[in-house]
Amino acid sequence: MSVLYTLLILYKKHLHITPATAEDPDRDRFILSKGHSVEALYAVLADCGFLDLQEIKDKFSKFGSPYIGHPNNNLQGIEMNSGSLGHGLPVAVGMALAGKMDGCSYRVYTVLGDGETAEGSVWEGAMSASNYGLDNLCAVVDRNGLQISGSTENVMKQEVPEERWKAFGWNVISVNGNSLDDLDEAFTAAKQAKGKPTVLIAHTTKGYGSGVMENKASWHHHLPTQEEYEQIIADFAARKEAACHE
Repeated sequence: MSVLYTLLILYKKHLHITPATAEDPDRDRFILSKGHSVEALYAVLADCGFLDLQEIKDKFSKFGSPYIGHPNNNLQGIEMNSGSLGHGLPVAVGMALAGKMDGCSYRVYTVLGDGETAEGSVWEGAMSASNYGLDNLCAVVDRNGLQISGSTENVMKQEVPEERWKAFGWNVISVNGNSLDDLDEAFTAAKQAKGKPTVLIAHTTKGYGSGVMENKASWHHHLPTQEEYEQIIADFAARKEAACHE
């Protein structure tokens, strides 16, 4: 849930791609490097017309289904299989560099988990992107502070990630990742940055939207009981109702 607002505002307002242009060489590219959040991507792709929501519900995680627990590029709108962490940014760097070399106007976006940034390949990619001045590249770090083993600070201290990315030569934007408006402004600012790649450090809440899940590392892989499921749905319905009256 922590990444859902990022994906929603990106696809709805900033990513230049539609089902009709999904094979266009000059389309924008998106890579979900933290592939374990693919359920959020499926939901957004269905909402944007790339995938059929009922088919996802009927086939998700079933034997032989393309709707598996990590992105599958046999599905429309998915550029790259991912799941083995640390690879999305390097591939995005390659796509962005190819775009520069070919004189294309497309932009490349990728979303990483904060725990994922412990991977060395992330920083090799970050260094390369800065070296080549890839201002057509925008990365988002989903900074929810939790990973499968618990708190990121207990696994691999990150302290102030903004300073680390600045040291690698990136334009850095710190943003409230639980706010659609703030994310919208951040993605707009990223497009205006010239001469270097941009990273959004999106400060988010794991399980955002339901007290059953919020800030609990166990929900990285937990399956809800029927009682938990009903409470989660009720929490989301209440949040939607409140948003309609703001």
